[in-house]
Amino acid sequence: MTMASSLTTLLPMLSPLADWWDGFWSTYNTVVFSIGVNAMLALSIYITLSCGLLSLANAAFMGIGAYAASLVTMHTGLPFGVALALAGLLPALVALIIGIPTLRLSGVYLAMATLGFGEVVRVIILNLDFTGGPMGINGIPQKTAFWHILLLLGATLYLLARLRRSKLGRAFEAIKEDDTAARLMGIDVASCKLLAFVIGAVIAGVAGGLNAHYTFTIGPGNYAFENAVDILTMAVFGGTSNLIGPTIGATILTLLPEVLRGFKDFRLAANGLILVLVILYLPKGIWDPRRIRGFLRRHHAPLQPDAAKADSDAAV
Repeated sequence: MTMASSLTTLLPMLSPLADWWDGFWSTYNTVVFSIGVNAMLALSIYITLSCGLLSLANAAFMGIGAYAASLVTMHTGLPFGVALALAGLLPALVALIIGIPTLRLSGVYLAMATLGFGEVVRVIILNLDFTGGPMGINGIPQKTAFWHILLLLGATLYLLARLRRSKLGRAFEAIKEDDTAARLMGIDVASCKLLAFVIGAVIAGVAGGLNAHYTFTIGPGNYAFENAVDILTMAVFGGTSNLIGPTIGATILTLLPEVLRGFKDFRLAANGLILVLVILYLPKGIWDPRRIRGFLRRHHAPLQPDAAKADSDAAV
């Protein structure tokens, strides 16, 4: 059988699969894109949490990146890659400016300060003419492709994994455990916190640029207090002890509204109930390696005496 005849036989078999994929992608492509963008947002707050910073500024950084990338794409002839680079650079500069005085705070005081910063950004965007004011920006060209999100999410995971295993990553963990002890060990706590804050801003800004170029429209309401809480929830829901947790948390919380669509008017209540149950019974998130290893040990522990007895019987 020649290759041409093999392809002729195979194509009719693949046609139903191709039709199914076309239907699936046309229906759920926005959900798939949202999973990738939300995973990047969860990772953006993971890096600040890994340094002991409870910051709620990531939604504001996302908005700055989204508006910067959209304005560059719509009003200049620059490539999409340049627009995404500016979407990460501008939030980084803003984070550098506000981070120097703000990061002296900690805990709930830092959360309140960064939340106030987010509201300032929203009000400024709301009152500027070139940002569209309350109406936002419409007609943003659809530049974001699936491979853009896949590539940038993979690069983010890779770089954060390398950072986590580096000397700087260990310094972040030391600061998270006890910043006073870390300072006595010779770690420049202020610089490390500022760096984590800036890295989180870059990731959130790039995610905002990607998001703007597949939703066609953005507005000030997309980056308000609720969005900041959603980003934090995704990371905490999945678990912040490693990079897998925020990614899983973002995936589940993005899919949950679609899965609960059958509940109609009660969908938000069911969503909230699930979050409350996870927080109550899984305080370290869904992906907690210690808990998983403990469960596996307990699950296999009863088998060990039986295996030892079987071995002794066989020996006799």
